[in-house]
Amino acid sequence: MTTTSIAECLGGDFLAQALHREHRHFPAAVDVAGLMAWDDLNKLLATQRLEPPRMRLHKGGPPLHVGDYTEPVTTRRHTVWRRLQPAELHARLAGGASLVLDSVDEMHRPLAQLAEDIERTLRTRVQANLYASWTGTEGFGVHWDDHDTVVVQLDGSKHWRLYGTTRPSPLYRDVGQPAEPPEEPVADLVLHAGDVLYVPRGVWHAVAADQGACSLHVTCGLQTHTATDLVAWACEQLLDHEEWRRDLPQLATPAEQAEMLSGLRKLLAEQLDDPQLIARYTRTLDGRAPGRMTPSLPYLGPVPADGDLRVRLTTARAVLEVGDDAVTLLAAGNEYEFAPAAEAVLRPLVDGETVTLAALAAAAGLEVTAVAGLVQELVTGQAAVVGSMP
Repeated sequence: MTTTSIAECLGGDFLAQALHREHRHFPAAVDVAGLMAWDDLNKLLATQRLEPPRMRLHKGGPPLHVGDYTEPVTTRRHTVWRRLQPAELHARLAGGASLVLDSVDEMHRPLAQLAEDIERTLRTRVQANLYASWTGTEGFGVHWDDHDTVVVQLDGSKHWRLYGTTRPSPLYRDVGQPAEPPEEPVADLVLHAGDVLYVPRGVWHAVAADQGACSLHVTCGLQTHTATDLVAWACEQLLDHEEWRRDLPQLATPAEQAEMLSGLRKLLAEQLDDPQLIARYTRTLDGRAPGRMTPSLPYLGPVPADGDLRVRLTTARAVLEVGDDAVTLLAAGNEYEFAPAAEAVLRPLVDGETVTLAALAAAAGLEVTAVAGLVQELVTGQAAVVGSMP
């Protein structure tokens, strides 16, 4: 899929010098053939009921009224859905609107794989949104996002102006808002097909199709993790302590309230004194991540011992821990413990591969029947999917 993979773009000095700090532009970084073409977008728009805000049009900021390009359809069971009107859609897009399709990774497997590559590298949830535009009109005006983004230009070219930050690391729910952006950009870039751009949250930016040429790009938004999230998780770990579950002494004397606060402070301090706390937090969230769950139809019963049957994990953030006597897999909210021989079965799956049962059996020196049984446990726990997928 890539000449230089997303993992390569987002590795090395990027992690140490750019992540959460400054934008990075990677020209001609990936081969976008097969990721998403205009025909793929047409098929999604024609075959999916993309109710707003899943699919919407923007021009200079707020979304256009959905009635401008769809019409309501009432079924004989009195449900209502919106039917896309292609001629009206074309007219709005030609007039400067940009088309946005949220969570396209849930509908188009190649973009799901792109998102999973990023998740596997950066260990956070990724949502991929698709943007299409035809004119130099900005779809959203100068704005900032409350999450980091990794942008991949799929077709055409896009003009990006980056203005820097006026409030470091702003949040969606925040106690203050960023000041107005500077008048002059700190970076003026044109992205062409195959270019990758990383933009940290809070960076003011404006985007438009370059010189009126049509443009198609995908923006992969990274879930944000802050100290607030960490402390909330640490507090969750303290629920085993009765002191952490008691009602607050709101009507008690100041001395009694101070005594309770002293006890709570001690327990929380013990958590925060653990140098492995962030690693524990990350491991827990990785193991809980549900990924992009997919049914394994028509296989409703035990996974058949068919060597040609293919399997992959539903999550890109599974955690594999290898011990002397067992291997442990944390995936999709479950914890599995297997014999050491299972490492050869699990390792390629955790690395994001889609593999046949026969290949896994050969790598582990096991019978296909044994591998099918192991995979059945993962399918039952929604951590894996089987089928004839590529």
